[in-house]
Amino acid sequence: MTERKPSDISFETWVDRQVRMARERGDFDDLPGTGKPLPGAGKQVEDDWWLKDYMKREGLTAETLLPTPLRLRKQIERLPETVRELRSEREVRELVVDLNAEIVEWLRAPSGPFILRVGRVDVEEVVARWRASRPKPPPAPPAEPARSWWRWPRRDRKP
Repeated sequence: MTERKPSDISFETWVDRQVRMARERGDFDDLPGTGKPLPGAGKQVEDDWWLKDYMKREGLTAETLLPTPLRLRKQIERLPETVRELRSEREVRELVVDLNAEIVEWLRAPSGPFILRVGRVDVEEVVARWRASRPKPPPAPPAEPARSWWRWPRRDRKP
């Protein structure tokens, strides 16, 4: 379809002719989805259907479309629930350090239609809350005295 449209033919007629010739050549045979109904046919079209379809196809959430400061604030708000699922203090610290790195990166070069204040998160405070929310381990049973590998012979026994 690299030929140019002749000037004496209307655009619609020329396109119709190109489609008819391609159909006659069989260019449309064996295309994926041939003979299947169009997805969403007969349903009311939603606003931004293409955006919702793209996000679903790519596995994205609506939060990825938020401006950076709003996304960071949401992460800070959800931080207590997020760290509650972690098993070790090291994991909690790493998560908060990574979040703080994102915040500092945005603070160094803020962009977007508006600028919101986003402050760094105190790592020690998050770790202290995480520790407080953890169930206390049961007390360990008292340890038995260590036994020596050498045992003196008992005196009350006769040889």
